[in-house]
Amino acid sequence: MGATSLTRDRGSLTHRARYALRNPGRVPAHARRAARDAWLRLRYGHDHIAYYRAVMASDAARCTEAAVGHNPSPDRWAQIGRMQFDYLVRHGLRPEHRMLEIGCGNLRAGRLFIDHLDSGNYYGIDISPDILIAAQDTLVREGLQAKLPHLTLTDDLTFAFLPDAHFDVVHAHSVFSHSPAHVIDECLAHVGRILAPGGFFDFTFDRTEGTEHQVLHEDFYYRTETLAGLADRHGLSARFLDDWEALPHRQSKLRVTAAPERAREAGSVS
Repeated sequence: MGATSLTRDRGSLTHRARYALRNPGRVPAHARRAARDAWLRLRYGHDHIAYYRAVMASDAARCTEAAVGHNPSPDRWAQIGRMQFDYLVRHGLRPEHRMLEIGCGNLRAGRLFIDHLDSGNYYGIDISPDILIAAQDTLVREGLQAKLPHLTLTDDLTFAFLPDAHFDVVHAHSVFSHSPAHVIDECLAHVGRILAPGGFFDFTFDRTEGTEHQVLHEDFYYRTETLAGLADRHGLSARFLDDWEALPHRQSKLRVTAAPERAREAGSVS
């Protein structure tokens, strides 16, 4: 990402006007998104989970691949999934690990994780029933039924139905890029409880080095230090993953682990 793009406020009227002049063919689609945003905000108010579930239902009705990543190309869908998988395997994801994928979608990367992990070790959660039905279709298409993955609809990120110290790897790709700060804070407040000793939580986010902002309540841009500060507030340590930046994706990635004192406490309990 260039320095200019990292300081740009994509929600500003000036940016939107310049973007429209440079990309006139995209104006009708943006106008449709803006109209949808206005209607859904009127209907759901400050309930962002309900709001974004409706966004996903609208996108999935057109194309499930487009609903996961806003790109209708099956090749690009597969490429982004493979990139996520290869990165985690390079970073030590092993078949015996238990993995939770937050915002599993239609298993763009999940199908690869499921195949790699031992039977029953993959847990995928999502707020969208429409996309989870598409995930089931992916399982059938890929012939992965025997791996017994867990796919669960959720209303929040408290993980209340999951056991303590259970997951070696928690993963969220393109989730926080669509989440306001209070949703991210809720996740970080509870993810430490479900991380196994030595486990980690990787998540991507849309990074800015300028003013934090959002576009149509669908895309949120954060400074790295803001998210690291939220993690620290909940007894977690966050590390910026520089090697992810070299990959062909526009988001950045942080790895969150239990702070040393918290890890020692978890080890003494287990």
